This record gives sequence, C-alpha cells and structure tokens, in this order.
Amino acid sequence: MNKNTVLAWSFVVALGGFLFGFDTAVISGAEKAVQEHWHLSEFQHGLTMAIALIGTVVGAALGALPSDKLGRKNTLFAVAALYFISAIGSALANDWTVFILFRFLGGIGVGVSSVTAPIYISEISPAASRGKLVGLFQFNVVLGILIAYLSNYFIGQLGEESWRWMLGVQCFPSLLFFILIFFIPESPRWLLLHKNNLSEATKIMKRINSEGYELEIEKIQESNDRMAGEGKLFIRENAKPILLALCFALFNQLSGINAIIYYAPRVFEMAGLGSQSSLLSTVGIGVINFIFTLVAINFIDKVGRKKLMLVGSLGLIVSLALVSQAFYTEQTTGFAITIYLMSFIAFFAFSQGAVIWVFISEIFPNDVRAKGQTFGSLTHWVMAAIITFCFPALTEILGGGGTFLMFALFMVLQLIYVVKFMPETKGRSLEDMGQTINLH
Repeated sequence: MNKNTVLAWSFVVALGGFLFGFDTAVISGAEKAVQEHWHLSEFQHGLTMAIALIGTVVGAALGALPSDKLGRKNTLFAVAALYFISAIGSALANDWTVFILFRFLGGIGVGVSSVTAPIYISEISPAASRGKLVGLFQFNVVLGILIAYLSNYFIGQLGEESWRWMLGVQCFPSLLFFILIFFIPESPRWLLLHKNNLSEATKIMKRINSEGYELEIEKIQESNDRMAGEGKLFIRENAKPILLALCFALFNQLSGINAIIYYAPRVFEMAGLGSQSSLLSTVGIGVINFIFTLVAINFIDKVGRKKLMLVGSLGLIVSLALVSQAFYTEQTTGFAITIYLMSFIAFFAFSQGAVIWVFISEIFPNDVRAKGQTFGSLTHWVMAAIITFCFPALTEILGGGGTFLMFALFMVLQLIYVVKFMPETKGRSLEDMGQTINLH
C-alpha cells in the first residue's frame, strides 16, 4: 500500500513533466503558421521560437526561491496555473507581442517545474526505487512531447487557424494537474528542514515507510545537524556535486537533442523528405523517445545510472557520426536519416534523457537540494536556448555533416566524463549521498 501511495503521488507530480514536454514540443507544429499569421521577420520568428526557452531559463533560475520559501506543493500549484494561463493566452492572442508574453509565461512554468517536480519525487521516494520514481518525470516529459506531435498532426488538418487549437488544448491537462495537486502532501523533508514541523513530517513519512520511518527521520535530522553551509550552494564542500551537475547538464544539450526536438521537421526536409512525411517521421521520433524512456526507467534502479550513461554515450557517438557521414557523403535518403536519428533518440532516451533529473536531484545535500537542482536545471536550459537559437545558423555555416559531427565529438567528451568522474548513486539514501560522491 505504501508503494502504491508513493507511486500515486509521484505520478501526479510527474504530470508537470507531461506539460513540460507538451509545451516544449507543441510550437514545432505551429511555428510556420504563426510566422505567416503575423508576417514575422526572421528575427521575430527566431524570438517566437526561443521565447519559451528564455522563460524556462528565468523559471529555472528562480525555481529554488518558491520551492524553498513556499514549499514544493504550493510551487507546483503555481506551475499548473502558469501552464493554464499560457495555453489560453497563446491560443486567444490577437497580437504578436501578447502571444510571446504568454509563451514566455509557459516557459517560466517549464523552468520551475524542472526544478521542483524532480526534487519533490526524490524527497518522498524510498532509496531502492528513487531512480524509477523520479524517472516518471522524464517519462511524462517524453509522453508530453509525443502527444504534442500527435496532437499537432491531427489538429493541423483543421485549417489555417488550427495553430490556435494546437497551443490552446494544453489548458485541459493543466487544469487536471492543478486539481490533482490537492491530493498530494507536502514534502516531509521540506517540512523538517524549512518549517521544523516534525509532527506533520512524521505523519507523511509513516505513510511512505511504515516500518522504517523513525530511523529515516532520525537520519534526516542528523544530516541537517551536520551541515555547516547554512543553505549556501557555492561553498567548497559542494564543489563536487556542482561540477558533476554542471557537466551533466552541459552534455545533455551538447548532444543536440533540443535542436532535433524543435527542428525535427526541418531536419527531415533537409534530408529530402516532403513536409507531410517529415511530420510523420517526427511522430516516429516521439514514439521511440517514449519507448526507450520507459525501458530506461525500468533499468535505472537495477543496473544503475552510470551503466545507462556508458551504453548511451557509445550509442550517441555512433548514431551522430552516421548522421554526419550521411550528410557529408550526400547519401541523405529519407530512410537512412530517419533510422540514424531514431537511433540517436533511442540512445539519448535510454541514458541522458532518463538519468539527468534523477542524478541532479540526488547528488546535493538536503539544505541546498533546491538550489543545486536550480543550478543544474538553469545550466540545462541556458544551453538549450543557445543550441536552439544557433542550430539554423550552424547548419547554414557547417552544413548538416559538420553540425552533427560537432555533436558527436561532444559525446566523446561525455563518455570520458562518465568513465572518469561520474559516481554511481543507485540504492543510497539522500542523506548518505555526500559520502557516495566523496568515495569517487
């Protein structure tokens, strides 16, 4: 019963990941129609595509403040409200400036969600199943991306105003998310650390772990008593987790994943596919992403985070190199490029995609976990914005071959990072994680 309770709470919070993925990918189907509707210049079009990512960077930068001050649960309420307002506002906007304002608000929701949701799930999860439960967040991200692609494909048949429905339909899952948050408790670790509310934290911990809750509360309190940083992230004691999170987040985006998610139809058109075939291939990418994320979250607590990253890094190097070679040799038949890119998505979903939010939510001490997650998430989204913004220019300057070769070389560096520096974190309590990090 306890396992089912924690699973239910985790799944509710992971719905924030579904909205995260949906909001991230939905613009790919509407971008051309939006450009034509308001007769946007290249600069305005680029800003329209990037504005949600800019909002995400702001949300990620600010994510620790509401998460620590207001609590994880109240922050999730705010995230749901932002998603709802963004969906309605974007769909009904009668002015381009108003449109990008509402897309910006949605981006803030994504950024705050990427900080708060993984923290909440990691703080309520038993150590033995924490990877799988936090992995639900990423599972819902890719499910949101897939549903956005499918939604865009079907709604796209409705006519020239269909882009409004593409963006507005997100209001329904946003409202559901808001309602379901009423049924989850506050994070017991937040109650202990920020509110010193032992009685309420004990009630929640007892529901999570009816047999070992007293020992777990004792360990949390002892861990908090040992902490000398007083909630400061950038101190010497936190140097290792900071460096680990920084590198992990950098490599996540230097794989080229967001460029492919945002520009998938254009990449396929570069390879010679027609526009309709490109949309269908994009749906295929969403399906592969979904399947291999599901596979990964079923392995992450069994084989560990590091092994997934080793397998994934090798696969990413090979698949990106094959894409690069296909462009260099001009053997860009739609079929070959589709297979290579789907292989890339499969290896990414199996490794970086599934591991990033789990790993970063685990490696920081209790008193700076929200700040550490903010730091990792902020790094991730700044890089996402940079890569997304630069991708069209990169393909113009370097061509498809040079661009994907560059991504492949970065994955070689990621492999070195995983082999030499990445610790294994499976099966350890959050309070013991500092010791785990120091042993590697």
